Amino acid sequence: MSNTLVQPVLALMVLTLLVWLVMYVRRIGAMRALRIPAQALSTPDKRSLLPEAVNRPSNNLVNLFEMPVLFYALCLLLMVGNQVDALYVQLAWAYVGLRALHSLIQCTANIVIWRFVAYLLSSLVLAAMIIRCAMHNF
Repeated sequence: MSNTLVQPVLALMVLTLLVWLVMYVRRIGAMRALRIPAQALSTPDKRSLLPEAVNRPSNNLVNLFEMPVLFYALCLLLMVGNQVDALYVQLAWAYVGLRALHSLIQCTANIVIWRFVAYLLSSLVLAAMIIRCAMHNF
């Protein structure tokens, strides 16, 4: 079994953990500064009590459990099927890089058009990987 996709998979997992950490650092800091008790944020709809910038990492974390799930599944499928080649590795790193860019944009400036472009490009890379795999296996 090839393990050349292990590094990009782990890199995306590390990115997810970093966003999770940033989310809690910002959220707890804001709750302390604004004196908001934890119970006041008991449901997601109550996050409006926090400034928008504080909620950005949380929104991004949710996003990191949407399309990336397909990436993880595809990479496992490719590794188990011993189908990994240099193009898949390059595409995987491109996907991870674009997802990192998307996270950076969403967690900081949150300029929607930049975020959209990063998201769209990452989705196109992932689609290319999936289509290539499907063509090889059908």
